[in-house]
Amino acid sequence: MNHHDQLTVTQFVIEPSDAESIAQSLNLPSVLHLLPHLVPSAQSLARPPISNYHVGAVGLGSDGRIFVGVNVEFPGLPLHHSVHAEQFLLTNLAVHRCPRLLSLAVSAAPCGHCRQFFQELRHSSSLQILVTGEENWVDNTQPLEHVSPDFKPLTDFLPNPFGPHDLLDQETPLLLENHANGLDLLPPDDAHIDLNSINLTNGDEDPCKLSNGNYETSESLLEEAALEAANNAHAPYSGCPSGVALMDCQGKVYKGSYVESAAYNPSLGPVQAALVAYIAGGGGGYERIVAAAVVEMEGSKVRQEDTARMLLKVISPKCKLRVYYCKLGGNVCTKISG
Repeated sequence: MNHHDQLTVTQFVIEPSDAESIAQSLNLPSVLHLLPHLVPSAQSLARPPISNYHVGAVGLGSDGRIFVGVNVEFPGLPLHHSVHAEQFLLTNLAVHRCPRLLSLAVSAAPCGHCRQFFQELRHSSSLQILVTGEENWVDNTQPLEHVSPDFKPLTDFLPNPFGPHDLLDQETPLLLENHANGLDLLPPDDAHIDLNSINLTNGDEDPCKLSNGNYETSESLLEEAALEAANNAHAPYSGCPSGVALMDCQGKVYKGSYVESAAYNPSLGPVQAALVAYIAGGGGGYERIVAAAVVEMEGSKVRQEDTARMLLKVISPKCKLRVYYCKLGGNVCTKISG
C-alpha cells in the first residue's frame, strides 16, 4: 500500500485489537503511526454543509482505542453553534469513557478556538499533534514502515496558554476526568418539569412517532439520561452543569454533557455534545430525532433551554422537548481558587 491509498473509516471508535491489526497489516511500527493514514477517510464523515470544508481528527486514547472527530455545521443557525473536529474528538472520548487523549492527527492546523479547548485536559502540554495537511509530514519516497510522523506538543501550537491552572485548584476534575456533580431532580410537587417546554420545539401537535409508541417510558429514559449527562458535565467556572438526552425514532438514547472552557467562548453546549454522541453512535439524519430532554439548575446563571429549543427547531422541527430542573444534592465540581 502506498501513501496515496486511503484506509476506509466507517465508525467513530476503533477497538485496540482492530487498531493493532490494521497497523500490522500495513507494516507500521505502532498504532500511533496509523493515525495520519486514517485522517483522509475520517474527513469524509464530516457534516459541513455551510463551508463544505471537511476536517477530520483521529486520536489515540490511553486505553488503546482510536477515536474520530469531525466538524459539524448547522444551516440556519449562527456559525458559533458549529462543532469543531477537535471538540467532536474530545466529546467522543468523553462519551466512551476514555480517561485521556495521548495523540491526534488532524487534517488542518487546529484553530485558536480548539487550541484553547485542549487546555481543559490534565497535562495538556504533553498532548502530541500532527497536522497532516502539511505536505512535509511524510516522505512519499519512503515505504510506510520507514515513515516516522513528526508529532509536536500542544505547547508548540499555544506557547503561552491561559487555562484551568489560572482559575482552579489542582483537585478540581478536568475534562475526561470523573465528575460527580451531585445533582438530583426536583420532586414532582416542586414542578421540576418546565410546563412551557413540554410542547414540540415548533409547536407541532403531530410529532414523528417512536416505533414502539411508548412515550411515557421514553420520557423516563430521557430524563434519567439527561440527569446522568448533567452529573458528568464539566462546568467548574460557572457552577452551572447541564445535560441533554436525545431519542431517535427507534427509541435509542444519546446523551451529551456541557463542557466549559476557561476562556468561556470555546465551551461546548450539551445539545452539541449530544449530537456528537448521535453522529458517533451511527445516527442518520437529524429528522430521526423525535424527543429530547434538558436537565439544568433552575434559575442558573448559564441556561441551555433556549439554545436547545432553537437548535432542535432548526434541525428536527418535530422533536418533542422537555426541560427538567435539578438541585445540588452534593458538591458540584467547582472549586474556583481565591
